[in-house]
Amino acid sequence: MAFENTIGQDNLKASLIQNIESGRTAHAQVFVGKDGFGSLAVAIDYAQHLLGFTGNFQKTINPLHHPDIHFFYPVIKNGASASQRTSKDYLSEWRTFIGAGRYAGLSDWYTQIDAGNKQGVINVEEAQEIIKTLSLKSYSGGYKVLIVWHAEKMNLACSNKLLKWIEEPNKNTAIILITEQADGLLKTIQSRCQTVNIPALKAQEIFKALLKKGADSMTAERISQSAAGNYDNALKLFEEDKKTAGYEPLFIEWVRSAFKAKSDKKSINRLMAWSERVSKLGREKEKQFLYYSLDFFRQAMLLNYGLKKMVHLKIQDASFSLEKFAFFIDGINIESIDKEIKSAIYHIERNGNGKIILTDLSIKLTRLLHKKKK
Repeated sequence: MAFENTIGQDNLKASLIQNIESGRTAHAQVFVGKDGFGSLAVAIDYAQHLLGFTGNFQKTINPLHHPDIHFFYPVIKNGASASQRTSKDYLSEWRTFIGAGRYAGLSDWYTQIDAGNKQGVINVEEAQEIIKTLSLKSYSGGYKVLIVWHAEKMNLACSNKLLKWIEEPNKNTAIILITEQADGLLKTIQSRCQTVNIPALKAQEIFKALLKKGADSMTAERISQSAAGNYDNALKLFEEDKKTAGYEPLFIEWVRSAFKAKSDKKSINRLMAWSERVSKLGREKEKQFLYYSLDFFRQAMLLNYGLKKMVHLKIQDASFSLEKFAFFIDGINIESIDKEIKSAIYHIERNGNGKIILTDLSIKLTRLLHKKKK
C-alpha cells in the first residue's frame, strides 16, 4: 500500500500519489515542515512509490538499501582529521537512525553521531557527492531520488554548487529538499523548486499511532492533545510517561503529608519515612521523581490561573482533586518551590545523601504549601 509508513496526511498523500501516477512529477521539491510532522516519512514513502510506479520491480523496495534512493544529511567533522566528512561516512548511523523511526529531529541525529556541541553542516564536498549521484543512471530503469534532509544546513558554497543541477537535473531524477525553515535556503534555490508544505498532524492521527505503540486509550488521548501535531513530541512524552509511571501516588502521598504537617505533627514522621523509601529508589529515579514533581506543581499553577487549555496532566487517583490542590499553588510560592526542588536535584546529582536531601525538601514544603502573601 502506498505511503503506509506515513501517519495521517491523507490529503497530502493523495495529491502526491496523483502527481506521480499522472506523470506530473516535479524534478525538484522542497518539503517544508517540522520533523515530527512527518516530512522525512512523506519523502521516503514518496520515493518508494515513485520508483515502484516507474521502475521494474518484483520485490518490495527497501529505501535504506535501494541503489536509486540516495540520502544526504548534516554531518560533523570528526576528530583531528583535516579532511571534511560527508554523508557516506555516516551511512551506518543513518540507517540505524531511520530504522528506529522517521519522525525524529536534528538534535536526535546529533546524539546518534555523538556530535556533542558541534553543529552539523552539508558542505561543498557533499555537493560534489550529490553531483556524482545526479550523474548516475537509474539502476531500475525508472527514476532515481535524492533526499536532502535539513537542507537549510547546506553552506553557501554547497548551495551555489548545486544550483545549476537543481534547476536542470538529468532526466528521471527527483530531488527532495527537506527543511523546517524554507527561509534557510537560498532564494534562488527556493524559486527553482516546487514547495510542498507538510502540515501538523491531527490529534486523532497521533492518538491512533500511539495506540499501535502500546499506549492505553487514556494516555494516548492525553498525549495526542499535548503534542502540538508533532509525532516526535508525542513519542517523547510517551517515553517520559512510561518512566514516570508510579510517581503519581508518591507525589500525592508527599504533598498530602506535607500539607497536614501544620496541624498534625505525626505527618513529619510520615514525611521522614516517605523520604527514606524514595531514597531507596536510586539516584536516577529520585531525580526523575523530582522533575515529575516540578511539572506537577507548574501544571497546578497554570490551572490556578485559569489556563486550563495548557494543562496536560491527568490524575488517575479519583480521591485527589487537581483543582483543589491548584488553589494552594500560585505566584506566592511557586518560585520558592521550584528553587528548592531544583536545589535538591543539584545535590542529588552530586552524590548527596538522598534521604537527608528529600527530608529537608519535605520539611520546607510543609511551609511553602501554606505560604501567604505578606
